[in-house]
This record gives sequence, structure tokens and C-alpha cells, in this order.
Amino acid sequence: MIMDKLCKRAREISPVCVGLDTKIEYLPEFILEKPKSDAEKILEFNKRVIDALRDVCACFKVQIAYYEALGIEGMIAYSMTLKYIRQVGSIAIADIKRGDIAATGKMYAKGHFEGDFEADFVTVNGYMGIDSISPYFDYLKTGNKGIFILLKTSNKSSSDFQDIPIGKRPLYYHVAGKIDAWGKEYIQPCGYSSIGAVVGLTYPEEIACISEWMPNTFYLIPGYGAQGGTGEDLAQLFKDGICGVVNSSRAILTAHQKISEDETFVKHIRQAAIEMKEDICKWL
Repeated sequence: MIMDKLCKRAREISPVCVGLDTKIEYLPEFILEKPKSDAEKILEFNKRVIDALRDVCACFKVQIAYYEALGIEGMIAYSMTLKYIRQVGSIAIADIKRGDIAATGKMYAKGHFEGDFEADFVTVNGYMGIDSISPYFDYLKTGNKGIFILLKTSNKSSSDFQDIPIGKRPLYYHVAGKIDAWGKEYIQPCGYSSIGAVVGLTYPEEIACISEWMPNTFYLIPGYGAQGGTGEDLAQLFKDGICGVVNSSRAILTAHQKISEDETFVKHIRQAAIEMKEDICKWL
């Protein structure tokens, strides 16, 4: 059961999720100097980071856009990164944010839950309604796959639509109700559904309220570090126990810069992840 595994890793290892939003500019010189393509260099970097952090973080989130931008070779690196995460026993979240009508959604589900781009979880956009979510349900029934639906996102302009009042509540409140209802059928033994939600740490008061509305929902929480979120901001959400994983990408992937450009770079990346873990856990 994949949500059980994620919940267990978040509680026993840490709620840290490392985002592999890898850019060529993040790589140390000793990798950049190798006679390889940019995609091959990124894959080597990713593997070294995964090896260094798999016992520190609960999971890894791979943002597909960084690999699509490199063309076919980039997508090979994306595929191999996902495979390697799962091969070493960790959990792969594919950050693809898909959302389309049922016929197209079915192909997205097949493309990211099977074959070359298979992941354990994917992120999806539910703002088109149930048609954009239901194609994933057949995979959720196995218990081995999960989704995180965009709810209250971390970007500054999320309020443009997500905060629009409908009655006495913002739009995201009504979306939360739908996510909660859709997830009831897929609750795993850990008490959380295979249908999770994406909530931004940049809005700590809002996510504290959301958790009360959705007691069976596990969260993917972006916005830590470079976007301004802190461990203290999680105190209210995690007051009754860890119920989500907290993503950090740039702050961890670039922790070695200006310090180490050789093979020791991963020590600094590992230290950054440990410091994030400590910052979160000291408020629990």
C-alpha cells in the first residue's frame, strides 16, 4: 500500500521530500567537465543525490518540466531518475500537474503509472472537475498508486482564483470537500487516502484549517525554504502527528555551491536536508 509506505517513511525517517528540479547550473564542476550530454550529467547528479539522501528523506519529487526542456535525452534522464528512486526503495512523486477531460486523462494516467515514466504518485489538477480525476481511479484501486490534487498552491497568485468567495467560503474550501469525498473510497490502513492534496506552506493559516476539513488526507507541501516556508509554519498542521511531506528543491540541490565543486558536494546537500529535517521536527 503506497500511502501506508509514504506515511511510514515520513514518520520514521522524516517528512522531508526532496525535489529533483535539476538544472544544469546546479551541477558541480567535476560533473560539468565530463564529456557527456547535459541530460546524462543531470542523471549522474540525481543518482548521487538520491544515494546521499534516501535515508534522510521520505521521498523524492521529480518535476517533469526540467526534463522536458532538454528534449528526448531529458526525458530519458527523467525516466531513469524515477526508476532509480524506486529501485533503491524510496518513493517517486512525478510532479506533472496533469488535468484534462477523461479520454485524455486516461492516457496521462497510463503514461505516468505504467511504462517508461512510471511513478508511485503523480500530481494532478482537479479544477476541471471529476472528469479530470476519475481516469486515475483504476490505478488507485490496487493500493499501489496515489495522486496529489492541487488545492491551495504555494504561488503568490493562487489567490486569483483559489480564494474567490463562494458563499461564505473560498473556492479552495469547496475543492477540499470534493477531494475529501473522492478519497473516502481509497483510505488505506494508515488512515489516509491514496488521494492526497497539494497545499502550500506559504499559507500556514489556511493549511491548518484545511487539515481540519480533511482528516483522512495526506499532504504534499511545497513552499519550504526558497519560497519562505519554515518548520515553525508546520507546527499547527503537524500538531497531532505528521500528515504530509514537505518539499524543498533549490535550497537543497544548490547547498554545495560556493563550497564544493568536487565529489564531496553531496556532503553539503545531505547536511542541508538534515538541517531541514531538524527545523521541521523540532516543532513537532
